[in-house]
This record gives sequence, C-alpha cells and structure tokens, in this order.
Amino acid sequence: MINNLKNTKKNTTAKTDLINNCGQQYYDMIVFCHLRWQFVYQRPQHIISRLASKMKVLFIEEPIPANQDENLPGNLLVISEQLHVLQPFVKDIESIIDILPAYIKNKTIPIGWFYSASFAPLLEQINFETVVYDCMDELSLFKGAPVHLINQEKYLMAHAEIVFTGGKSLYEAKKQLHSNVYCFPSSVDQEHFAQALKEITIAEDITNIPKPIVGYYGVIDERIDLDLLRNCAKKLPNVSFVMIGPLAKIENADLPKETNINYLGMKSYDELPTYLKAFDIAMMPFALNDATKYISPTKTLEYMAAGKPIISTKITDVVRDYSESVTLIENEGEFCDAIETLLTKDHTQIQMEYKNILEKTSWDSTADKMESIIKKFAK
Repeated sequence: MINNLKNTKKNTTAKTDLINNCGQQYYDMIVFCHLRWQFVYQRPQHIISRLASKMKVLFIEEPIPANQDENLPGNLLVISEQLHVLQPFVKDIESIIDILPAYIKNKTIPIGWFYSASFAPLLEQINFETVVYDCMDELSLFKGAPVHLINQEKYLMAHAEIVFTGGKSLYEAKKQLHSNVYCFPSSVDQEHFAQALKEITIAEDITNIPKPIVGYYGVIDERIDLDLLRNCAKKLPNVSFVMIGPLAKIENADLPKETNINYLGMKSYDELPTYLKAFDIAMMPFALNDATKYISPTKTLEYMAAGKPIISTKITDVVRDYSESVTLIENEGEFCDAIETLLTKDHTQIQMEYKNILEKTSWDSTADKMESIIKKFAK
C-alpha cells in the first residue's frame, strides 16, 4: 500500500500502541478532499456517499494542526459502515503518509480519488490501481491559493487515468490537458429540495423576518458580490435579504450591514428545505471574478427543485445552461428591477421549465455513470 512504509519515522511505544488500536481496514477507494465532510454538503458528499454504497471508502481531509493529544494520529469519523472520514493530526499534507498505516490494511488501493491537486505529493507514496481527478473548481484561482498548485495539478493529471469536471467551462479547460475528460455538471437531489413545495414547517429563525424574502444559501466568500448585495438592499428597504451559510476567507467586518440584510449562519443540509420554503426569490449574487470563472453552482438546480424563481449574475455556466429559466442580471439596477418583477409574476410556466430540466439529472445517475467509466479503466 505505502511504498515508504519501511522508512516511516519510528514512533514512541505509546504512540504506536494508540495507532495500532485504531484498527487497519481494507478500503476500495481513498478520497483526498480540500473540503471538510461536515462543512457545507455539496458535490463530494453527494457523489462519495453514493459510491460508498458499493465500495468501502476512506475520505481524507486536509490536515488539522496537531494541537489535540499528540499521541493520536488523527480522528476517524464513521459516517457509515462503508464510509469513514479521516481528519489527520499532522503538520502538512506530505505527513499524512506517516499515519496511513494505522488505518489502511491493503497494500494496493483499487481507486485513488482526488478533489484537490494539493494532495498530489502522496501519489509517489501510495500504490493506486486507478487514479481519478474530480475537478469541481479551479482552485488555483481562489483567494490565497498557493502558486505551486498549478504544477501540482499538472502532476496529478499526468498520473490520472480519468478526469471528471464539475461544469462545462471546466471541461473545456481540462480537455486540452488530458485525453479522458468527462463533464459531470452539478446535479440535484430533487426529492430533498422539493420538500419546500410541501407542507413542511418553516425554520424558526426565518419566520419573523418580514416578507418578501430574497434568499441565498452556500459559502459566503470572495465569490459573493457584497457591493451588489449592499446597494440593492439600500434601494429596496422593504425587501428582506437573507444570507445562509458560513464565512470563508472573508471576515464579518467585510459584510454589508444594512438593516434588511439578515445573516443566519450555517445550516445543515437537512434543514435547507425549511429555509427555502420561506424564500420568495432565490438569488445567486456572484461576483464575476477569477474565483467564479469556472463555477457551476449546485444551488441552481436545488432552487429549481424548490420551485423558486431565481436571479443570478451572469456566471458562464448558468448563462449557457439556464438562460431561459433564470433571470440574469449585470448590475444593481437590473437586480432590483428583477426582484420587483418576479414578486408580481405568476411562476407556473417557469416551474414547468424547471420540471423539464430536473428530469434530466440526479446525483444517483451521476454517480452511476462515473462508476461505469471507472470500471472501463480499472486495471
């Protein structure tokens, strides 16, 4: 399994005992991901949880500084019998290799699945039969991305048998660099979000927010056009804007503080329909910058499944795929006009359009197609 197992640094007797007590197990697939499993529930969780119904998976997150008990190699979360999540307590990604013998029994791993090229150095140390790169974002363009990430991605793609992309723009970029690239845009669990169309109880912390509500959920980071949100809130003081989700790479001080903008924090995936039900309009106020150049927002289809009219800035993949169903805007004036128009409009026709779109996709179908492709390339 691990080429340099014999060269792994010696541990103290106490530490070795603790590692051994963690228990080695056989895994069919090892996943390396820059996103925490218990963070916002999105593409990795949807796909990997479905693949785990047919194979045993170890999902490895980025390291957590070892400020816990120094004798512990990491924290192993048992999501299900078939899916485990490892939170490594090591100083950097390269050091993850030192603790893997504590968890992994097999010497060869059938599938290595990468969500971030930052884990590429581990390719030299682990024997994978098939390497998959599921490129869900152009991470090298995100705020704070290390400059060497581009070279790490080149290395990963050179060793990957299969590359999946999370949208058409990413597909067009990556197909120039690899011979086996497949486009799998973000999909949807329609049944889950369609709960917002039923008689479910609206979440308590949104019930007292004055109507109408224009809402967003997801990570709040450099991809959100905060000036657009601020200026539109000023122009429409009788409209409540609701932002649901955790902050990332920005501070609370960066957020616009208009009285009609409400920040409700991070909510679980299971809770989202109870908030969507309260939305009169769903929004995607993304900035048009490097970080959004290749995104294919998962929430587009989720908003559709909840039957909500959608307003979005002109994200390339949204324009390309949903221009007939999503109201596209370029500035605060168009944003305000779109809100006022949609609040007085009947949405029966647009919901029929949503239905036609949603019938063509599901996360179940995406996972099944990915698995079929992997089987063709399996060594």
